Amino acid sequence: MNIQRNITQIKASLPEGVTLVAVSKFHPMEALTEAYEAGQRIFGESRAQELKAKQAVLPKDIEWHFIGPLQSNKVKDIAAYIHTIHSIDSLKLVQEVNKQALRHNRTIRVLLEIHVATEDSKHGFSPEEVLAFLANEEWKTFSNIRITGLMGMATFTDDEELVRSEFRQLKELFDSIRATWFPDDPEFSVLSMGMSDDYPVALEEGSTMIRVGSKIFGEREY
Repeated sequence: MNIQRNITQIKASLPEGVTLVAVSKFHPMEALTEAYEAGQRIFGESRAQELKAKQAVLPKDIEWHFIGPLQSNKVKDIAAYIHTIHSIDSLKLVQEVNKQALRHNRTIRVLLEIHVATEDSKHGFSPEEVLAFLANEEWKTFSNIRITGLMGMATFTDDEELVRSEFRQLKELFDSIRATWFPDDPEFSVLSMGMSDDYPVALEEGSTMIRVGSKIFGEREY
Protein backbone atom coordinates (compact mmCIF):
# COMPACT_ATOMS: atom_id res chain seq x y z
CA MET A 1 0.00 0.00 0.00
CA ASN A 2 1.65 3.23 -1.17
CA ILE A 3 0.26 5.72 1.32
CA GLN A 4 2.12 8.68 -0.13
CA ARG A 5 0.83 8.01 -3.65
CA ASN A 6 -2.73 7.48 -2.39
CA ILE A 7 -2.76 10.81 -0.54
CA THR A 8 -1.32 12.66 -3.52
CA GLN A 9 -3.91 11.17 -5.88
CA ILE A 10 -6.87 11.90 -3.59
CA LYS A 11 -5.78 15.49 -2.93
CA ALA A 12 -5.28 16.10 -6.64
CA SER A 13 -8.88 15.02 -7.27
CA LEU A 14 -10.46 17.30 -4.66
CA PRO A 15 -12.21 20.56 -5.54
CA GLU A 16 -10.68 23.71 -4.09
CA GLY A 17 -11.66 24.29 -0.48
CA VAL A 18 -12.31 20.64 0.38
CA THR A 19 -10.44 19.25 3.39
CA LEU A 20 -9.13 15.68 3.59
CA VAL A 21 -9.24 13.97 6.98
CA ALA A 22 -7.05 10.85 6.92
CA VAL A 23 -8.93 8.29 9.02
CA SER A 24 -6.07 6.66 10.88
CA LYS A 25 -7.98 4.71 13.53
CA PHE A 26 -6.67 1.16 14.05
CA HIS A 27 -3.61 1.89 11.89
CA PRO A 28 -0.08 1.75 13.30
CA MET A 29 2.18 4.72 14.00
CA GLU A 30 4.34 3.89 10.96
CA ALA A 31 1.37 4.37 8.62
CA LEU A 32 0.56 7.76 10.16
CA THR A 33 4.20 8.79 9.91
CA GLU A 34 4.23 7.88 6.22
CA ALA A 35 1.09 9.94 5.65
CA TYR A 36 2.62 12.83 7.62
CA GLU A 37 5.74 12.69 5.47
CA ALA A 38 3.48 12.89 2.41
CA GLY A 39 2.24 16.25 3.73
CA GLN A 40 -0.96 15.12 5.48
CA ARG A 41 -1.63 17.04 8.69
CA ILE A 42 -5.26 16.22 9.56
CA PHE A 43 -5.98 12.81 11.05
CA GLY A 44 -9.22 11.27 12.33
CA GLU A 45 -9.43 8.89 15.29
CA SER A 46 -12.42 7.29 17.01
CA ARG A 47 -11.09 5.96 20.31
CA ALA A 48 -9.86 8.30 23.03
CA GLN A 49 -7.24 5.86 24.31
CA GLU A 50 -5.72 5.19 20.89
CA LEU A 51 -5.76 8.90 20.04
CA LYS A 52 -4.03 9.75 23.32
CA ALA A 53 -1.24 7.24 22.60
CA LYS A 54 -0.67 8.52 19.07
CA GLN A 55 -0.85 12.20 19.98
CA ALA A 56 1.82 11.71 22.63
CA VAL A 57 4.48 10.58 20.15
CA LEU A 58 3.55 12.06 16.77
CA PRO A 59 4.43 15.62 15.62
CA LYS A 60 2.63 18.40 17.46
CA ASP A 61 1.48 20.23 14.31
CA ILE A 62 -1.02 17.45 13.55
CA GLU A 63 -4.66 18.57 13.65
CA TRP A 64 -6.56 15.78 15.41
CA HIS A 65 -10.24 15.16 14.63
CA PHE A 66 -12.43 12.85 16.70
CA ILE A 67 -14.80 11.09 14.31
CA GLY A 68 -16.43 8.26 16.26
CA PRO A 69 -19.15 8.10 18.93
CA LEU A 70 -17.85 9.94 21.98
CA GLN A 71 -18.88 9.18 25.55
CA SER A 72 -19.05 12.18 27.87
CA ASN A 73 -16.59 10.61 30.31
CA LYS A 74 -13.94 10.35 27.56
CA VAL A 75 -13.97 14.04 26.61
CA LYS A 76 -11.49 14.90 29.37
CA ASP A 77 -8.93 12.53 27.81
CA ILE A 78 -8.76 14.46 24.52
CA ALA A 79 -9.78 18.02 25.46
CA ALA A 80 -6.22 19.33 25.78
CA TYR A 81 -5.43 18.94 22.08
CA ILE A 82 -8.45 17.87 20.00
CA HIS A 83 -9.12 20.27 17.13
CA THR A 84 -12.59 19.19 15.96
CA ILE A 85 -15.13 16.69 17.29
CA HIS A 86 -17.35 15.42 14.45
CA SER A 87 -19.78 13.40 16.53
CA ILE A 88 -21.79 15.80 18.69
CA ASP A 89 -25.24 14.26 19.11
CA SER A 90 -26.66 15.58 22.40
CA LEU A 91 -26.85 18.65 24.61
CA LYS A 92 -25.16 16.67 27.39
CA LEU A 93 -22.11 16.05 25.19
CA VAL A 94 -21.93 19.73 24.19
CA GLN A 95 -22.00 20.73 27.86
CA GLU A 96 -19.17 18.34 28.69
CA VAL A 97 -16.98 19.43 25.75
CA ASN A 98 -17.44 23.07 26.77
CA LYS A 99 -16.61 22.26 30.41
CA GLN A 100 -13.41 20.38 29.51
CA ALA A 101 -12.35 22.99 26.93
CA LEU A 102 -12.76 25.66 29.62
CA ARG A 103 -10.49 23.66 31.95
CA HIS A 104 -7.76 23.85 29.32
CA ASN A 105 -8.55 27.46 28.39
CA ARG A 106 -9.18 26.61 24.75
CA THR A 107 -11.96 26.53 22.20
CA ILE A 108 -12.92 23.20 20.62
CA ARG A 109 -14.63 23.10 17.25
CA VAL A 110 -17.59 20.75 16.99
CA LEU A 111 -19.78 19.38 14.23
CA LEU A 112 -23.37 18.34 14.86
CA GLU A 113 -23.79 14.74 13.71
CA ILE A 114 -26.98 14.15 11.75
CA HIS A 115 -28.57 10.73 11.29
CA VAL A 116 -29.87 10.43 7.72
CA ALA A 117 -28.93 6.81 6.93
CA THR A 118 -31.39 3.93 6.99
CA GLU A 119 -29.28 1.92 9.48
CA ASP A 120 -30.26 2.24 13.12
CA SER A 121 -26.63 1.58 14.12
CA LYS A 122 -25.59 5.03 12.93
CA HIS A 123 -25.53 7.81 15.53
CA GLY A 124 -26.62 11.43 15.46
CA PHE A 125 -29.47 13.89 15.86
CA SER A 126 -32.44 13.39 13.60
CA PRO A 127 -33.06 16.51 11.48
CA GLU A 128 -35.99 17.35 13.80
CA GLU A 129 -33.85 16.90 16.92
CA VAL A 130 -31.04 19.13 15.69
CA LEU A 131 -33.50 21.91 14.86
CA ALA A 132 -34.96 21.62 18.36
CA PHE A 133 -31.43 21.67 19.85
CA LEU A 134 -30.58 24.86 17.95
CA ALA A 135 -33.93 26.52 18.67
CA ASN A 136 -33.40 25.98 22.40
CA GLU A 137 -30.30 28.24 22.04
CA GLU A 138 -28.61 27.01 25.21
CA TRP A 139 -25.59 26.27 23.01
CA LYS A 140 -25.10 30.02 22.62
CA THR A 141 -24.08 30.24 26.29
CA PHE A 142 -21.10 27.90 25.83
CA SER A 143 -18.08 30.12 25.25
CA ASN A 144 -15.46 27.36 24.76
CA ILE A 145 -17.01 25.50 21.85
CA ARG A 146 -17.55 26.67 18.30
CA ILE A 147 -20.17 24.95 16.15
CA THR A 148 -18.58 24.95 12.71
CA GLY A 149 -20.92 22.70 10.73
CA LEU A 150 -22.55 19.30 10.30
CA MET A 151 -21.37 15.72 9.84
CA GLY A 152 -23.28 12.75 8.51
CA MET A 153 -22.88 9.27 7.08
CA ALA A 154 -24.88 7.81 4.24
CA THR A 155 -26.29 4.30 4.24
CA PHE A 156 -23.68 1.64 3.43
CA THR A 157 -25.13 0.37 0.17
CA ASP A 158 -24.45 -0.01 -3.55
CA ASP A 159 -27.59 2.06 -4.23
CA GLU A 160 -25.96 5.30 -5.37
CA GLU A 161 -29.27 7.12 -5.66
CA LEU A 162 -30.08 6.44 -1.99
CA VAL A 163 -26.61 7.64 -0.95
CA ARG A 164 -26.97 10.74 -3.12
CA SER A 165 -30.41 11.56 -1.69
CA GLU A 166 -29.08 11.30 1.87
CA PHE A 167 -26.15 13.58 1.13
CA ARG A 168 -28.52 16.01 -0.58
CA GLN A 169 -30.75 16.01 2.49
CA LEU A 170 -27.71 16.83 4.65
CA LYS A 171 -26.68 19.68 2.36
CA GLU A 172 -30.18 21.18 2.41
CA LEU A 173 -30.24 20.96 6.22
CA PHE A 174 -26.78 22.55 6.40
CA ASP A 175 -27.87 25.46 4.16
CA SER A 176 -31.05 25.97 6.18
CA ILE A 177 -29.24 25.92 9.54
CA ARG A 178 -26.54 28.28 8.30
CA ALA A 179 -29.12 30.76 7.01
CA THR A 180 -31.17 30.62 10.22
CA TRP A 181 -28.60 30.45 13.05
CA PHE A 182 -25.20 31.28 11.57
CA PRO A 183 -25.79 33.85 8.81
CA ASP A 184 -22.91 36.07 9.94
CA ASP A 185 -20.52 33.35 11.08
CA PRO A 186 -17.94 32.48 8.40
CA GLU A 187 -16.67 29.61 10.57
CA PHE A 188 -19.93 27.69 10.12
CA SER A 189 -18.65 26.29 6.84
CA VAL A 190 -17.95 22.58 7.34
CA LEU A 191 -20.10 19.86 5.81
CA SER A 192 -18.26 16.66 6.69
CA MET A 193 -19.69 13.90 4.52
CA GLY A 194 -18.16 11.21 2.37
CA MET A 195 -15.84 8.30 3.16
CA SER A 196 -13.64 5.99 1.08
CA ASP A 197 -16.55 4.31 -0.71
CA ASP A 198 -18.80 7.27 -1.34
CA TYR A 199 -16.85 10.52 -1.19
CA PRO A 200 -17.06 11.25 -4.96
CA VAL A 201 -20.87 11.39 -4.62
CA ALA A 202 -20.56 13.47 -1.43
CA LEU A 203 -18.36 15.98 -3.24
CA GLU A 204 -20.93 16.31 -6.03
CA GLU A 205 -23.56 17.04 -3.38
CA GLY A 206 -21.57 19.79 -1.65
CA SER A 207 -19.27 18.19 0.92
CA THR A 208 -16.45 20.43 2.17
CA MET A 209 -14.66 17.74 4.23
CA ILE A 210 -14.17 14.04 3.50
CA ARG A 211 -13.04 11.31 5.89
CA VAL A 212 -10.94 8.72 4.06
CA GLY A 213 -9.29 5.67 5.61
CA SER A 214 -9.00 2.52 3.49
CA LYS A 215 -8.33 4.44 0.26
CA ILE A 216 -5.23 5.85 1.98
CA PHE A 217 -4.07 3.16 4.39
CA GLY A 218 -5.62 0.00 2.96
CA GLU A 219 -8.04 -2.18 4.89
CA ARG A 220 -7.56 -1.52 8.56
CA GLU A 221 -6.22 -4.08 11.00
CA TYR A 222 -8.49 -4.74 13.94
